[in-house]
Amino acid sequence: MFRKSWNPYLAGSLTGIVLVLSVLIAGKFFGASTTFPRSASVIERAVGIDTSKNEYFTMKKGKYGPSSLPDWQLMFVIGIAVGAFISSKLSGDFKLQTVPDMWHERFGPGAVVRGIVAFVGGTVALVGARLAGG
Repeated sequence: MFRKSWNPYLAGSLTGIVLVLSVLIAGKFFGASTTFPRSASVIERAVGIDTSKNEYFTMKKGKYGPSSLPDWQLMFVIGIAVGAFISSKLSGDFKLQTVPDMWHERFGPGAVVRGIVAFVGGTVALVGARLAGG
């Protein structure tokens, strides 16, 4: 845990063990993509948008609507962020920076280009995950 990086085979094996335990104990597979539309419905309701008129948020007895949170997936997503922060602090690798080094080297410090690429990449990943049923 205090190392800069873990052996990917060890990390993958441990992830697999945790996944099997999750299925055996809780009956749940790892997943995070549904948390994002659920969170969007909560934000929409908070700013006064009527989510009951959106078929996506009302189908399957409100499975994706504002009343579906909090749930285990939200806690999983929060746990990923908290775990990553703790891991980076313990390994001494944590640093605040506005532009990642790799991005800066390849594309420069431009925030607009970075924002566009991040939005497009996130959209593609989210659509792919939703199409795959995740």
